Amino acid sequence: MARVEIIYCRRCRFVLRATWLAQELLFSLAEQLSEVALVPGENGIFRVTMDGGTLFDRRSGGRFPEPKEIKRAVRDRVAPAMSLGHSDYRDGE
Repeated sequence: MARVEIIYCRRCRFVLRATWLAQELLFSLAEQLSEVALVPGENGIFRVTMDGGTLFDRRSGGRFPEPKEIKRAVRDRVAPAMSLGHSDYRDGE
């Protein structure tokens, strides 16, 4: 079972985006996850990690992650054969 952390800037009010992403992960992958933690941070941070490794960082990506890309990244590590339904379709498919 994997642990996901969503580290968000509390001053920037990224908490709503963080809770939305956590909800998406729990709806799709609850049985594969031991925990989805929301971690308040500072300085514009929005980073998603799993078991200590970074899945997405807003600073290096230059944008916020799409829920489907985070769901795919988590799924690919914990249950590669699992279907995510519509989240498996790439843009333009």
